[in-house]
Amino acid sequence: MLLADLVLIIHFFYVLFVVASLPVIWLGAWLKLAFVRNPWFRYLHLAAILFVVAESLLGVVCPLTLWENTLRQIETNSSFIQQWLHKIMFYTVPEGLFTVVYVLFAGLVAATFKWVPPEPRRNLP
Repeated sequence: MLLADLVLIIHFFYVLFVVASLPVIWLGAWLKLAFVRNPWFRYLHLAAILFVVAESLLGVVCPLTLWENTLRQIETNSSFIQQWLHKIMFYTVPEGLFTVVYVLFAGLVAATFKWVPPEPRRNLP
C-alpha cells in the first residue's frame, strides 16, 4: 500500500501542476514575475495538459491510475478524476465531459502562450 500511496501522491501533484500553473501564470504576468515566462516551465505545463488531452481523446486510462489500481488490486476503467468525483459527490460524470473540459483547458493553456509569451533567458555578458 505504501507504493500505491506514493503513486497517488505523484498523481495529485501532477494534477495540481496542470491545474494550478495556469492561474499562477496569469497572476505572475500581472505581477510581472519573470518565472512565468520561463520556456521550460511553460512548455512542460503545455506538454502535461496535452498528455491528458491525448489520453482522454484516445480513451486511455491514465497510467498512474492504472498503476495505483494495480498496486491496490482494484479493477476499474474510470479515470482518476471520475473516481474521486464519484467518491466526493456520489455521482458519476460521463467521461466525455472530462474530455471536453480537458480540451478547453488545453486551449486556454495554448492561448496563454499568446497572452503571456515565454521568453528565453537572456545571456549575461
